[in-house]
Amino acid sequence: MVKKAVYKRIVLKLSGEALQGAQRHGIDQATLFSIARQIKEVRDLEVEMAIVLGGGNIFRGQENVENQGLDMDRSVADYMGMLATVINSMALQDALEKVGVYTRVLSAIEMHEVVEPYIRRRAIRHLEKNRIVIFAAGTGNPFFTTDTAAALRAVEIHADVILKATKVDGVYDKDPKKFSDAKRFEKISFLEVINKELKVMDSTAITMCMDNKLPIIVFDLFEKGNIKKVVCGKDVGTIVSRGKS
Repeated sequence: MVKKAVYKRIVLKLSGEALQGAQRHGIDQATLFSIARQIKEVRDLEVEMAIVLGGGNIFRGQENVENQGLDMDRSVADYMGMLATVINSMALQDALEKVGVYTRVLSAIEMHEVVEPYIRRRAIRHLEKNRIVIFAAGTGNPFFTTDTAAALRAVEIHADVILKATKVDGVYDKDPKKFSDAKRFEKISFLEVINKELKVMDSTAITMCMDNKLPIIVFDLFEKGNIKKVVCGKDVGTIVSRGKS
């Protein structure tokens, strides 16, 4: 029996660390192609998919400044982080096209020689032509995370849902790696996420999704086949929406 998608258009949010595999930094080719094949499975269901990547495997703007004590202006660090997302986006584009998926990278910071500039109507047209669209360089502005970029782009292209791929199988009331009694939520509201200060996405992204009634599904990326399962409506991960938990 052929599985059918329950969403027509989605935004997949991937962290930069998702590409590094077991390495401490950089891009692991085996992991990159594993993710590309999972994305192809979803594209084969005729789902229109956009992707937003972080750059933490190369450089994390704010965290590098704060945690490493760098004497660097926050804006400069954030722009460096945005450029890191362009590198990751180009790597994923290459992997996707090698597995037979037409892909376009649209960057909020113009660099015509390597990627297309972000234009909302162009992005939607690419999606309608069955191309994967990767949004690079965040929002193009410092002080905004790639989580916020994912929420912004999802609202702009009228996506049905944001799929937030993580290293854990949903949203917990506390860190499940540190606390054995951590409780996983099957469903939780945006307000609860904000009030409980849960690390789903940053508060700006959560508020934007709440204001635009855009649900988020948080799930484990490293359980193979999970992206497809989520898109097909399987009970995977945690749904964050306007409803009650």
